[in-house]
Amino acid sequence: MAAIGVLTLELRIESSHSLKDKRHVVQSLKERLRHKFNVAVAEIDYHDLWQRAAVAAVTVSTDHAHAEKVLQSVEHEAAALLGADLADATVEWLA
Repeated sequence: MAAIGVLTLELRIESSHSLKDKRHVVQSLKERLRHKFNVAVAEIDYHDLWQRAAVAAVTVSTDHAHAEKVLQSVEHEAAALLGADLADATVEWLA
């Protein structure tokens, strides 16, 4: 049975002074995570706020342990890229 994991990242981008600034941070994060970990990534909330964003990364695997390892790696990479801008990270399993 497939394991579907969703990692939700809550961002507080204090240095952002416009939606353009925020978009630059979010797009860079999404592209980096997609290419490095082969996960699906999307901005899922706070679209109209300058200094907040919610980004979800999703992985699907036949092995739950592998999916968990991928999402942990994604979280560590996001933490390294964002530093204090990463406010929270949660994992949810759909299957």
